[in-house]
Amino acid sequence: MSKQIKILLVDDHEVVRMGLRTLLERRENIAVVGEAGTVEEAVAAAQRTEPDVIVMDIRLPDGSGVDACREIRGQRPETKVIMLTSYADDEAIYGSIMAGASGYLLKQTRGRDLASAIERVAAGESLLDPGITEKVLKRMRQLAEGKSDELDALTPQERKIIGFIAEGKTNKEIAEVVFLSDKTVKNYVSSILSKLNLRRRSEAAAFIAERRARSKDAD
Repeated sequence: MSKQIKILLVDDHEVVRMGLRTLLERRENIAVVGEAGTVEEAVAAAQRTEPDVIVMDIRLPDGSGVDACREIRGQRPETKVIMLTSYADDEAIYGSIMAGASGYLLKQTRGRDLASAIERVAAGESLLDPGITEKVLKRMRQLAEGKSDELDALTPQERKIIGFIAEGKTNKEIAEVVFLSDKTVKNYVSSILSKLNLRRRSEAAAFIAERRARSKDAD
């Protein structure tokens, strides 16, 4: 018998996790070693169980599965991550790839295809759902042709938040304006900095100021 692939399941719905566990443990070479329902739980569980592959939901109560993927891969790069979500969201796809995910599948994926994807990722392959491959290729072509703007990588909410950062607002002040928790805003800021390859919010403010100056000059 070949070595079992250790799996960590991350989804905020217990019923979904139960269904995935039942489905995957039918395979003799797959063992579910843990479950988590939040980003915080996922990071802790990954350290504790040392999984080979994590099946990760994108949307979690305390942040994004992309953030969890980035943190886990930073601590443990040998762990592979497959994003499993209900939506083929462009920004989530690009964010997942940048965070180091090895695969991005839709929840409509058949059980045997998910098990096959886990086996392939565990073996070192990368994969994308056929339904989103063209979107990624289109984005790559735009980048290659120089038609893509840096802000294209940000979601509408992230663009709004970086505008407030440029105005000098704190996370608490931004949270009050956009009706989110301080922690959620902090997660958004981390995502913005990562997507724009910046280290500090002061750099994000300078980035926007420079763009606005160039726009005025163009006018």
